[in-house]
Amino acid sequence: MSVLANENEVVKEDIELEETNVDNDVVETIEQAEAELVEEQEDNVQAELSKANEKIAELEAKLEEAESRILRQIADFENFKRRARLDQETAATYRSQSLVTDLLPALDNFERALQIEATNDQAKSIMQGVEMVYRSIIDALKKEGVEAIEAVGTQFDPNVHQAVMQVSEPDTESNVVLEEFQKGYKLKDRVLRPSMVKVNE
Repeated sequence: MSVLANENEVVKEDIELEETNVDNDVVETIEQAEAELVEEQEDNVQAELSKANEKIAELEAKLEEAESRILRQIADFENFKRRARLDQETAATYRSQSLVTDLLPALDNFERALQIEATNDQAKSIMQGVEMVYRSIIDALKKEGVEAIEAVGTQFDPNVHQAVMQVSEPDTESNVVLEEFQKGYKLKDRVLRPSMVKVNE
């Protein structure tokens, strides 16, 4: 083989080696660029994901606040409805309280009139008429839930009795109502007027 052929062969090998080195450098550069691109894309994805998570957390907080506000408003509305219903029931139960309270002095006058002793037939006839009117009023009041408070012979109860006099009677039990000066009345469970009474000490 000639020297020239050998030199050509060496040059050819050098060129191939350089090409291989260039190819390796290009491949390495491409791989490095791809790796940097992937890393950059991952960073971008992480940044976007972080932003998305922050937005989700913010929206969840707003949603929770809105749900809490709605629940409070529902509770307030339910309380309002309950109060309104109770007010209506109370108004219906005690609708006649004002009228009954105004009638109590008239009942007292009827009772005083009925204590008068009739001396002749005409007076007795008038007294019967007065008693009939009185009974009619009492019956009408009973239908509305009005009842007289028991007093004489019962234990004194400051919720329904008003002591205007105290006496000491040893034969009678302590704290017992001995006499009633003015009748007391209740409308259902509400005291319209306490009984004015005399109580044993």
